[in-house]
Amino acid sequence: MSGVRREALVLHLEEAPQAVETYGFAGTQGVTLEGQLLRTDASSDTLFVCMHPTSTLQLMPIPTAMAERGMHVLCAASRYPKNDSALVFEKVLLDLGGWIRWAREEAGYGKVVLMGWSGGGSLSLLYQAEAEDPTITRTPAGDPVDVAGAGLIPADGVVFIAAHLSRAETLTEWMDPSVLDESDPYTRDAELDIYAADPRHTPPYDAGFVETFRQAQRDRNHRITAWVRGELDRLKDADGPEIERPFIVHRTMCDVRWLDASLDPNERRPGWCYLGDPRTANAGPVGLARFSTLRSWLSQWSLADSRARSVLNAPRITGTPVLQIENSADDAVPATHNAIVRAALGTADKSYELIQGATHYYKGQPEHLERCVDIIDSWCRARELLTSPAPAVSRT
Repeated sequence: MSGVRREALVLHLEEAPQAVETYGFAGTQGVTLEGQLLRTDASSDTLFVCMHPTSTLQLMPIPTAMAERGMHVLCAASRYPKNDSALVFEKVLLDLGGWIRWAREEAGYGKVVLMGWSGGGSLSLLYQAEAEDPTITRTPAGDPVDVAGAGLIPADGVVFIAAHLSRAETLTEWMDPSVLDESDPYTRDAELDIYAADPRHTPPYDAGFVETFRQAQRDRNHRITAWVRGELDRLKDADGPEIERPFIVHRTMCDVRWLDASLDPNERRPGWCYLGDPRTANAGPVGLARFSTLRSWLSQWSLADSRARSVLNAPRITGTPVLQIENSADDAVPATHNAIVRAALGTADKSYELIQGATHYYKGQPEHLERCVDIIDSWCRARELLTSPAPAVSRT
């Protein structure tokens, strides 16, 4: 790295969760957030704030490449770093709001650009929508959470990179619809088991099978949601000290698109996904939503309840410029998602760029990574969101 410094930051929010959610970060002592400010000696009046709901982004290629150009980039973690089992999106909004307030009021940045990469895309749109038009006072589980009264500060621009519609929609399109018993991943519908040793349907899949497969995925998501609501009612009726419970969701990395590249085509590698062999990932411990709490399911994964769906929030962003960057060989984000977001955006100032041949992580693709940074730089400068670096100054 060309002179990039990494400055560790800690932000503390005074909040008293109902129960400890993430060990050491959100409990009886309030909420502790960690972040890294990436920059060189160059000064800047603009801060790019990158947040993913659960991942930490300081080691990802885009923030580092931007910092090498003299941009100031904050990789801000939520209260759920590297553990989304208890994640509630509405609380992540408060965390992101805390970081943007820090950027404005403590660090003194004049401009803040919100960068949503991958799962951070739908988060950035939800945040900006709530900052422009605050509405949320409760989580989908009915717990109080005063996002509307938090005074979220709008960003000056939003950059949406290699990002999907939402975690709920992406999970649903990746759920294995062959699962018949949520407590037993080996009890499966052979008609829908595309990963079977001798599957009944093989690529290229016909349209009728794909629609049956998709409907079964949606039905599975809704069945889990109904069970979750029943469990929450059961805990509430018991009126005891037990207010939450965890559970496992088996086989959640199964998509006909990964085996049949003719479906929603882009330049992705057939038989592969961003976690490697999808058949292995489907049964592994790192699949989407593998471990969840009841409240987290409703907020994060429920197709019926999650507020983080981009199609709900993109139309609410009317006063902020948005840049959308799609990677043509993305092996994580479905190709259809980008067009849906683009059509839904309410702002008149929306830009779209396609990076031909780029994968989700730009692994081994330095030229595509540079192209991405070039696009961000030019777009921001055209809107006076980024100016030439001034002489270096110290920040507190």
